[in-house]
Amino acid sequence: MGPEYVHLPPNETPPQLPIGPLRAVIVSETTVIDDWRNSIAQWLVEGGCLYAIAWGAECEKWHDAVDWAVLETFNYGHIPDEKFVMTTWHSDEPMSEALWFAGNCAFHPYVELQRTMILHVATQAKPEELIAIYAASQILSGD
Repeated sequence: MGPEYVHLPPNETPPQLPIGPLRAVIVSETTVIDDWRNSIAQWLVEGGCLYAIAWGAECEKWHDAVDWAVLETFNYGHIPDEKFVMTTWHSDEPMSEALWFAGNCAFHPYVELQRTMILHVATQAKPEELIAIYAASQILSGD
């Protein structure tokens, strides 16, 4: 099954999504204010994101925002294994490599992640382009 595509322009309210375990690839094409990024990270965690892969503008900040959202969700206490959110950022890689990682390496140790969401933080939506890049990235090269 291919990824879900969600376009989220900066400072907009995120849509309602089905809640359940998922991996999210945050493709950030623009910088955003910290408070909005933090609210989106909380939205991801509340929605069931258990693996967040951040790529693009300020991807390290996206990574950290998800980490902080998890800590806040559990009041800075114990996080159950099945609720722990894995996070990575891919600042020095092409988008295709971050997307390949999402499809081939981003697995949770305790929960099966059947859904993959590309969260596209950008002023302009590019669903066909990003889904095509994701699909092409999943084909292993025969090097």
